[in-house]
Amino acid sequence: MSVRKLKPVTPGQRFKVVNGFDAVTTDKPEKSLLAPIKKSGGRNSQGKMTIRYKGGGHKRRYRVIDFKRDKKGIPATVASIEYDPNRTAFIALLNYQDGEKRYVIAQSGMEVGKNLVSSDEAAAPEIGNAMPLAYIPLGTVISCIELRPGQGAVMARSAGTFAQLVAREGKFASIKLPSGEIRRILNTCMATIGAVSNHDHQLQVSGKAGRTRWLGRRPRTRPVAMNPVDHPMGGGEGRASGGHPRSRKGTPAKGYKTRTRTKASNKYIVERRKK
Repeated sequence: MSVRKLKPVTPGQRFKVVNGFDAVTTDKPEKSLLAPIKKSGGRNSQGKMTIRYKGGGHKRRYRVIDFKRDKKGIPATVASIEYDPNRTAFIALLNYQDGEKRYVIAQSGMEVGKNLVSSDEAAAPEIGNAMPLAYIPLGTVISCIELRPGQGAVMARSAGTFAQLVAREGKFASIKLPSGEIRRILNTCMATIGAVSNHDHQLQVSGKAGRTRWLGRRPRTRPVAMNPVDHPMGGGEGRASGGHPRSRKGTPAKGYKTRTRTKASNKYIVERRKK
């Protein structure tokens, strides 16, 4: 995987850095796994804007992703690696031996023709295979991790992210997450071997404001440019800094802890994330 820096033929291309798409093998998705997406534009059922800075964007179709990997014991072959407009990672189309097709998140190093399997027991710890944490060797790099058995992958799904299995004790496994947090998860939860694909995503530069609009994001107004009635940091004579950084509702930012002290999942966190 690589990125391409464009020649500055136009002002919008001067600093633009785009994905090389070296790993992508086709530009035509599997039609049977597409679903429509309805955009709200940040409006509620009354048509009133309740979420700011949303709207517009290119029309998309959703790729139905198999996050549960619940087709156990049936080998599958990677048919293609594809771009997904709804996420930063690439996706892989799997052809199962019984004829079914499914999309999964592609791991870095996954190639067309590779054989994968999802298992409830110990399988080969190769890139793309999914199995419970109880059977994955300690120290293995993993991604697409469940928090509750059967829930489907919820952690380490973004481009280039990965976690590491660091310990096992009793019915729990300790996972070091991308944030640096070490957390205990049930051994019966599924995870996929390998880091998520498209790790060069963080190197991309949009180059112009229009590309952000194509993604469905509208311009965001700086709080210090608002009036006092609109934001706690608004108002003042001239270019006033706006006082202490805080949200529109007054919650302090930059260091203020917002996590509930009595949250039920606190007991599963062995080590907090790095600041």
